[in-house]
Amino acid sequence: MSRGIEAEELYAAVEKAAALVGARCARDEVWPILSAYQDAFTEGLIVFSIGGREAGELEYTVQVSAETDPYQPALAGGFVPQTDHPVSTLLPEIRSRAPVGDLFIDGGVVGGFKKIYSQFQAPQKVADLAALPSAPPALAANADYFARHGLTDIVLTGIDYQNRTMNLYFQLPAPLAGNLEDKAVRAMLREIGLPEPSDPMVTYARGSYRVYPTIGWDSPQIKRISFAPQPRRGMDLTALPVQLPAHMEQFLRGAPHTYTGELVNASAVKWTPTAEHLDLAAYYQATPRQLQFFDGNA
Repeated sequence: MSRGIEAEELYAAVEKAAALVGARCARDEVWPILSAYQDAFTEGLIVFSIGGREAGELEYTVQVSAETDPYQPALAGGFVPQTDHPVSTLLPEIRSRAPVGDLFIDGGVVGGFKKIYSQFQAPQKVADLAALPSAPPALAANADYFARHGLTDIVLTGIDYQNRTMNLYFQLPAPLAGNLEDKAVRAMLREIGLPEPSDPMVTYARGSYRVYPTIGWDSPQIKRISFAPQPRRGMDLTALPVQLPAHMEQFLRGAPHTYTGELVNASAVKWTPTAEHLDLAAYYQATPRQLQFFDGNA
C-alpha cells in the first residue's frame, strides 16, 4: 500500500481549512498527532468537518493503514490517558470479532485527538457487538429500539476516547435509505426523550442513508442521534435546512482538496437533549474508487 500523503502536506491543508472557519490551528498541538501516524497514512479518505453554527473548531478524519493498531500511537503520544476503563479495550475486541476493512483517526485543531473509527468489511449485527466484554451496556439495552426502526446493519463504529462514548453507524436498508418517513424520524427522536424537532431539519433527515446514535458506559440512554444523507460532489447549499453563516459557506465552497473537479461534501443533522444542528464536511483526499462512489457510479 502506498504511504500516501506526507504529514507536512496534510498539516498545511489542515491549517488552511482551519483558517476558513476561524479555528485556531497551533502547530504544537496538531503536529504531534499527524507525525505520530505519518507512517500509517494511506491514499484513502481525509475529511475536514465542522459542527454547529459557531466558528472555532475544525476536525480532521484521516484513513490509516488497516494493518496498524491506531490506539498504540495515541497512548504512546499521550493523546489518550492510560486507563482500565472498557473504552481502552473495545477496539481490539471489535477487530477480533469482525474483519475491519478501513481504520480512521479523528482529531480537532483545538480539541486534540478524539476518536478511532473502524469500518467493517461486512455489516455487523447489534447482538454480536453487544456481546463483546467491553461494549457499553447501552448497546444491548437499546437493541429493541434499533430493531424497531430498521437499524440492523452496523457498517462503522467510532470510539471517542475523550468522552468515553461509542458511535454506531447504521446503514439503512434499500426501502428506507433516502426515503424515511416524517413520522419515522420523529418517532426515533421522541422515543429516546429528545425535544420536538424543527420541520426543516426533519425534512432534511428524511433523505439520509445512514443513522448513527451515540451511546456510553454511564447510562443506557442514547445520548444523541444523527441522520446523514449520502456524500456527494457539489453540495447545493440552497437545499440545506438552515441558512449558513459565512464561515461555513466559505468552508464548503473553498476547502482544499487533492482531486480534480468539485468538492465532495457531506452533512448530518444531529439532535441532542439540548439542541439540533447541522454538521458539515469537505473531503480533502479520496481514492478514484471512493470518488466513483460519491459520484454515484460505484
